[in-house]
Formats: sequence, C-alpha cells, structure tokens
Amino acid sequence: MTKILQNSLLQPRTRYQVLATMIVNIITFGHGLGVGWLSPTLAKIQSPSSPLDFEVNIDEVSWLGSMIGLGSLCANLTIALLLERAGRKFCIYLLAVPYACLWILVYFASNVGFLYAARFLCGFTGGAAFVVFPIYISELADTSIRGALCSMVMLSYNFGVLAGFVLSTYLPYHVVPMLGICLPIAYFLANLMLPETAPYLLRQGQLSAAEISFDYYKNPTDRKAKQTTKCDFDELRTAVLAQQCQNSEPLSYKDLITRPALKAFGAAAVLCLGLECCNVYSFINYMSDTFASSGLALDANTSTIIIGIVQIFGVYTSTLIVDIVGRRLLMLISNLGVGLGCIAFGCFTYCAEQYDLTAFNWLPLVLMIVIIYLANIGLIALFFLQLVELFPAKIRSLATSISVVWMSILIFATLKLFPLMMFHWGISVTMWFSGAWSLFTFIYLLFFLPETMGKSMIED
Repeated sequence: MTKILQNSLLQPRTRYQVLATMIVNIITFGHGLGVGWLSPTLAKIQSPSSPLDFEVNIDEVSWLGSMIGLGSLCANLTIALLLERAGRKFCIYLLAVPYACLWILVYFASNVGFLYAARFLCGFTGGAAFVVFPIYISELADTSIRGALCSMVMLSYNFGVLAGFVLSTYLPYHVVPMLGICLPIAYFLANLMLPETAPYLLRQGQLSAAEISFDYYKNPTDRKAKQTTKCDFDELRTAVLAQQCQNSEPLSYKDLITRPALKAFGAAAVLCLGLECCNVYSFINYMSDTFASSGLALDANTSTIIIGIVQIFGVYTSTLIVDIVGRRLLMLISNLGVGLGCIAFGCFTYCAEQYDLTAFNWLPLVLMIVIIYLANIGLIALFFLQLVELFPAKIRSLATSISVVWMSILIFATLKLFPLMMFHWGISVTMWFSGAWSLFTFIYLLFFLPETMGKSMIED
C-alpha cells in the first residue's frame, strides 16, 4: 500500500510532472489520429463513391502505409542533431509545424502525392516525438512514477488511433482534417508554459534556470517539501557535475562500443525487430483489410474500433503496474502472448480454408483482441521507456536516436511489405511469420534484457 501511495500521480509533488506529460502528449494523440485515419479512409478512397478525384491502386496503398516509416527515419536523423544542441523544448515546439501541414495536405489532396506527403509528415511527427518525449519525461519525472508517465506516451497515441478509427469511419473525408488542425495550435500554446528540463540546463551550465525548472516540476507546497526539493536538486547537480568530470572528453565512437553500450544496443536492436516484425503496427495500419481477409463475420470497421478500445485498456494496464512489477516481466509476457496469439490466428485462418468454420467466424476478433492487448501491456507501452533506460547517460540521446532510426527503417519495410505479404503469401503464413518473430524476441529478452526499474537517469 505504501508503494502504491508513493507511486500515485495525484500527490502535489508530481502534479506538474503529470501536467507536462499531458501537454506534450497532445501531439502523440494527434500522431495516433493520423495513423488511425488511414485504415477506414483506404476503404473510402478505393470505393466507387470516393471523395477524391483520383484512384488508388494496391501498390499505392502499400506506399501510403510505408511513407510513415520514411518520415519517421528523417525525423530521427533531424532530432539526433538537434536534441543536445537546441534542447528538448525547441524540439518539442518544432513538432507543431509538420503536424499542421499534414492535415492541410489531406484536406487539399488532388493526387496521391499529397497523401504520400501527408503520411510522410505523420511519420516525421511521430518519429521525432517518440525520441524527444521519453527523454524529456524521464528527466522531469520522479523515479517512482517515471514508468507510468512514459507509458502515457503510448496511451495518448492509442487514444488518437481510436479517434482516427472512429472519426474516419463516421465523418466525411474533409471534416477530419478540419478537426485535426486544432491539435497543433493547442499543443504549441500549451507548451509555452513549460520550462526546459533541469538535467539538460545543468549540462549547459545554466544553474539558476535549472533550479527554477526543478522547483516547477517538483512543486514544493510547504517548508518541508521545499527543503526536500532543495536537497534533491543539490544531489542532481552533484551527479551531473560528477558525470561531466568523468566524461570530460567529447563523445566518441569508443563510447558506443563499451560493454554496457553494446549490451544495450543488442537489446534495443532485438526490441525493434520484435516490435516491427511481429507486425502489430501493420495490423493497426491495415486492420480493416486484415479482418476482411480473415473471414470475420462482424463489420470490419466496427471490429477495428473495438481493437482501438482494446489498445487503450492494454496501455492503461501497463501504466498502472509498470512501476510495481517492473519492465522486464511485462515485456516477456507481452512477447510470448503476441507470438502464441499470432500462431493461433494463422492456424484458424488456415483451417478455415480447408473446413467450414463459419460457426467460429467470431474467433479472429477474439484472437486479435488478445494479440493487441498483450502487445500493448509491454512491447508497445514500454518500448520507448525501455530504450531510454537501457543506455548509459553519456550516449543516451545519440543511442536512442540510432535505435529509433533502426526502428523507422523496419517500420518502412514492414508497412511496405505487409500488404504484399498478405496478397502473395496469404494471411495464415503472414501471421505465422509474425508469431515466430515474437517468440524469438521472447527467448532473447528472457536471457539478455535487464530490469531497469528505479535506474537513475544520470548514472551510467
């Protein structure tokens, strides 16, 4: 009970940490909206009553899916250059611009190139946000709630995906971008009230600004709390100075090939492979088509909305328990469950081709609910938090950016190949492939993934 109270997000000390997390996650909600927008919209623009003046073929559909990966890749490279030079807050402000342009392009689309560019900018926004936000939140959050706050990144994203599914299903094509354009405006204005993080300011030698920032996010409300906050800031300042003295030499390639760094890179590489090659992200982008191929009796768009709700419950579960049971256990349960679920899904669709299983045509939805729920309690909810916590402090920004670049390449490849795999291999083989990757990831993490709960963001 004491641990639960300490981890509460409602205590005065964490109030502004939660507020800052909610404000920056306006854009992750928006990114989710852009991702969820695609699946129902594809059905609309490929129908005879398309709201657009041009047709979209299967090859263009695969490019529409995969352009988000290219955008994410470009964002990773851009943010890697800016994060330490310009600061977290500059990068956070920057995200409002491409996101606003995304919906302008969607609204005025006169050929498929407009949609390609819109999906690219959607990927750019997400790719940048998923690098900056976990680092930003980790630096301002108390250790006891860091996992919960970082999980809110994916919770906000999943709320956005659900909103994208619902709005794109039930609203006219041109109404959705008019609603979407409101998000970057609110995001930019709300962020004006938030200061830069104290660890970054200390590394820049801005002691006074760092102390003001630290007090803001810790929100001391009485004399005792102010004394505690002062002591905590002195400890942080000492730790940062000690780290700078220890790492007085500029960052070099040798810092990337130390034993701790290589172990972290290995775990990060496998996490990226597991996340993308299990095809959960592809399922979300092509959910309506996946259900249509499985022989599901229910309406594909309605089932897609149900899956969006399941995503939220999955990440919310993770938010509640991640700082109690740890990261490693949730990651292992998630990968094992997704692997077994995908294999079971593939077995059902294979048997459905051989035998009459119409009495069980509700089963694809149940299996997909299990897959998506288990993916979201660990693999999706904790992915970026795990990346940030794995790497030593000196290389954290660069190493996280490198890992997300690798992830973006995989996003592009899997989203490009998934509809082609479904077309040429069929849904059964595609699901077996996804399940095999998840089980491989589970085995690797079982032996090589360390527990990072409670790790200081200053320590190496």
